Amino acid sequence: MSGLSDHAPVLAWAIDITAFLMLLAIGLSFVRLVRGPSLPDRVVALDLITIITVGFVGLFAIASNVSAFLDVAIGLALVAFLATVAFAWYADRRAAQFGVAADARDHEGDH
Repeated sequence: MSGLSDHAPVLAWAIDITAFLMLLAIGLSFVRLVRGPSLPDRVVALDLITIITVGFVGLFAIASNVSAFLDVAIGLALVAFLATVAFAWYADRRAAQFGVAADARDHEGDH
């Protein structure tokens, strides 16, 4: 019988490496959040941070063997989705209100 206990050292290493890489990804995403250069870049960075956080909570659920953390991850993912939809609505309204001027202002940092 091959159970989870046979793979415990490998699983522990995988959890440690994955946690480190997720923290590194959150740090790099935070840099993009601060630097911008435009509002859509910042929103995508914030969305990426929440997605990585959902993965981190899932990883913690695996490491601690407590399935209640999966409910937290699902709730966080739903809130992040709603925030992304709200931003898309805001960006659409902003583009309709300001037209091409808003698009040009968003891409000023690209050059």
